[in-house]
Formats: sequence, C-alpha cells, structure tokens
Amino acid sequence: MARDTPAADDAQTPQHHSTLPHLVTIVGRGVPSSFEIAVDGDLEMVDDEPTESATVVSGSVAEGSIDTGVRRFRFSGEMANVRVVDWNGESAPDSTSVPTVHIDYGVTN
Repeated sequence: MARDTPAADDAQTPQHHSTLPHLVTIVGRGVPSSFEIAVDGDLEMVDDEPTESATVVSGSVAEGSIDTGVRRFRFSGEMANVRVVDWNGESAPDSTSVPTVHIDYGVTN
C-alpha cells in the first residue's frame, strides 16, 4: 500500500515565523469559557485544527471556547483586543475562572 508524503507544515517553518513572528497563548482553567482575540495584522491558529477545537479564525480575529488545554495563535502586527469571559459571562478581574492569556512578541519557535 502506497503512502502519501505529508506536505510540509508551513506554520512550523522558520520562514513562516518571520511573517507571523508573535504568539498568543490562551490557557483554560477547567471552567467553560469563551475568548476573542483581534490583531491589526494576520492571524493563524497553531497546533489544533480550528474545527476540532470549535475555534473560528477569520482574517485578523479568532473566537472560540475553552475549558481545559491550550489554544495558540501566531500573528503579525500588534494585539488589538483580547476578551475572555467565563461561563457566566464574567470577565477578569471579576472572575478568577477566565482563561489566562500570554502574548509574546518576536517568538521564533
């Protein structure tokens, strides 16, 4: 049985990192929560398939849900907006259950 050779994953190549040099990581805290991030450049999800993680990425905006685990996105430009809310619609600092968000500029790996 012949196997297809998988195509190179553009999201993991150094050349791709130079066009999307920044990383935003959303970490769930075990409570169903929602997030929305917007950048003033390009945005792509890293690692997961957006449909499997119920995440919508459209241009420079991503939104989705998370309870446990991590969602990572590479982007260019600057972070324009971050909104995270818990299952009650409460945002930080009113809720300690909202996901944590880490933004790293100039990350090459």
